[in-house]
Amino acid sequence: MRILMFAHNGSLNRGCEAIVRSSTSLIKEKINGAQVYLASAKPETDQLITKLDGIYDGSSQRIKKYSFTWLRSSLHVKLFNDESYALGKMNNNIVKHIPSMDICLSIGGDNYCYGEQPGWYEINRRVKAQGKKLVLWGCSIGAEDMSERKLADLKLFDLILARETLTYEMLKSKGLNNVKLCADPAFTMEKEELNLPDGWQAGNTVGLNFSPLVSDKNPQSQQAVRDLIRHIIETTDMTIALTPHVIEGGNNDFEILQKYYEEFKHTGRVILLPNDLNATQYKGYIARMRFFIGARTHATIAAYSNYVPTLVLGYSIKSKGIAKDLFGEEKLVLNLKELSNSTKLISGFKEMVAEEDEIKRKLQVAIPHMKQMSYKAVEHLDELFQ
Repeated sequence: MRILMFAHNGSLNRGCEAIVRSSTSLIKEKINGAQVYLASAKPETDQLITKLDGIYDGSSQRIKKYSFTWLRSSLHVKLFNDESYALGKMNNNIVKHIPSMDICLSIGGDNYCYGEQPGWYEINRRVKAQGKKLVLWGCSIGAEDMSERKLADLKLFDLILARETLTYEMLKSKGLNNVKLCADPAFTMEKEELNLPDGWQAGNTVGLNFSPLVSDKNPQSQQAVRDLIRHIIETTDMTIALTPHVIEGGNNDFEILQKYYEEFKHTGRVILLPNDLNATQYKGYIARMRFFIGARTHATIAAYSNYVPTLVLGYSIKSKGIAKDLFGEEKLVLNLKELSNSTKLISGFKEMVAEEDEIKRKLQVAIPHMKQMSYKAVEHLDELFQ
């Protein structure tokens, strides 16, 4: 069985790396003889994922103005209001691999949360036109993200695997019968434990991840996070480990965390983890933290999966749904507006500390089940060919 993963923007987002890395391992462990290939917008960033059978350049291509392709595309649009020819050419780096594959996995877990995606719609249409199996792998989609065009696209899939119950229930309510519930594959990802940096307190270090994505959407959140850091330093004896998880240009956690580090390094209680670790290495550090506070979903999954009590910054359907599946409620997930409120942020931290033992007990019960649900995704994938 030959499987092509696409809709991946590269592994400088360590969450995207975690999805590819863990999915590849799960598939190869459970489906005998499976070969897994990746079409990536930044293939040079994915070479660290060694279990893949091949990595292709899946970047989109511009159509050169006044070229034959440009002229033909323009005619299709003007005469027939049809973008499919142009979209096919722009995405040919992915489209050209469809004939040699058995299954095409759209793996961008939250790609459908960001408006219409005509390029992905066209790739999906061509997958089905060639008689191949089409799977949406580990997705999260909110009701507010849905449109008639998106719904029509989702009906093309042979299988949609929702990674949490809020998405699953919403898609079922839209009349989609091709939906199954699973969990994010990254719950099963291995970890690599590097040497601990100077200043790390074993059993008494709290990790903090913050992102430009949250900061840009709510600029006042920067001050609230600053107030939280100050609160932790002044009222506890914990070390704070600033933990980047996305390090790509224009969306780099390290840059924003470095500013906090410069501001608070004089206390001797703040560490900045490097910006060149892979997903398993970040998970290795997060696993040894006492608490974790994070804006990036897969950084929080790294914490949850190692029974680390976690406060989630930045409300989203995926963070709400994952917390609900773990705890039976949307526990310790602050929405975007709340992040500008220092009092609420500090209150969330205090709640996490006060309930430390209870949260750990709940995670020790919930995480084995979540890992089983990660494996369910591969079972459903295998069933496509039974």
